Amino acid sequence: MKKYTYTEKKDTRSGFGAGLAELGRTNPNVVALCADLIGSLKMEKFIEENPERFFQIGIAEANMMGIAAGLTIGGKIPFTGTFANFSTGRVYDQIRQSIAYSGKNVKICASHAGLTLGEDGATHQILEDIGLMKMLPGMTVINTCDYNQTKAATIAIAAYDGPVYLRFGRPVVPVFMPEGTFEIGKAIQLTEGTDVTIIATGHLVWEALQAAEALEEQGYTAEVINIHTIKPLDDAAILKSVKKTGCVVTAEEHNVLGGLGESVARLLTTQLPTPQEFVGTNDTFGESGTPAQLMEKYGLNDKAVIAAALKVIRRKG
Repeated sequence: MKKYTYTEKKDTRSGFGAGLAELGRTNPNVVALCADLIGSLKMEKFIEENPERFFQIGIAEANMMGIAAGLTIGGKIPFTGTFANFSTGRVYDQIRQSIAYSGKNVKICASHAGLTLGEDGATHQILEDIGLMKMLPGMTVINTCDYNQTKAATIAIAAYDGPVYLRFGRPVVPVFMPEGTFEIGKAIQLTEGTDVTIIATGHLVWEALQAAEALEEQGYTAEVINIHTIKPLDDAAILKSVKKTGCVVTAEEHNVLGGLGESVARLLTTQLPTPQEFVGTNDTFGESGTPAQLMEKYGLNDKAVIAAALKVIRRKG
C-alpha cells in the first residue's frame, strides 16, 4: 500500500490565506470581506497588497453576506471570511435569500469548523454546516484536508461561476497532499485496496490514511478516497471503489446527520446497496477541550476508523 508522510504541519486556514493572497496578485476582480477576524482567517497579506479591495464589515455577518451578494452585480468575486459557525448558522437566511436563490458568485470561506476549534467550545464548534449548505440548491460544498489542498481550492473556486462554501480549520495538521492537487467535484484516490473503501473528508483524511496502514498490518487492504467536494459528489469514483471492495466507511468531522456519510448512503441506496459504517459525531454538540482530546472523546480519529472498518468488513461476510 502506498504510504503517506509529511515533513511539516500547517493549519488549513493558512492555506486559505496563501491562496487568497495569490488571487489578489492574479485576479483583479477578487475582493475580500471579513467580520472582524482578519488574523483568524489569515487575510493579512491580501490586505497589505490590496487595501482598496478589502472591506472590514465588523461583527455584522448578515450584513457581510448582503454586501458580498451586491458586489457580484458589478462583476466582483467576493470572498467572505469568518468562523464556520458565523458563516452559516448565524446568516443562513441571508445566504439562502441573497446568494443561493439568485445564484450569486459569492465564495463563503469558513474557518474554525468542527470540533478542532477546540477550547472555544460548543457555541463556536458548528457540526451542522455541511448539511445546512449542501441542502441549498446550486451551492457547491468543499471541505479540504490540508494546507496545500486548501490553497489550491481557494484559487480554483475563483474561476468557478456560482456560490461556493469552502470549509477549513484552525489546528495544524500534516501537509501530505501535493501542491495544486484539486479539481472541484473530482475525488482523489489515495490508496488501493480490496477489503474496504474508506471515504474521508477534511481532517479525517489523514486519520483514514493512518487507519489504512494499521489495517494492512492486520491483513486488510483499504482503499482511501479523499472527498474534498461534498457537493457535487463524485458518484463515479465512489461506485467504482465500492464495487471492488463491497463495503464502505465514511469519516468526517461533522454530525453524521446531514454530512458526507448521508450523501454517500443516498448514492449507494439508489445505485449499489452496500454495508456502510459512519465515523462522525452523532446528534450532539461539542464541548471545550483541546482538539486532540475532543477528537478522541467523540471518536474522530484513526482508531475509530479502524473499528468501523473491521465492523463493516464483518458485516459484508
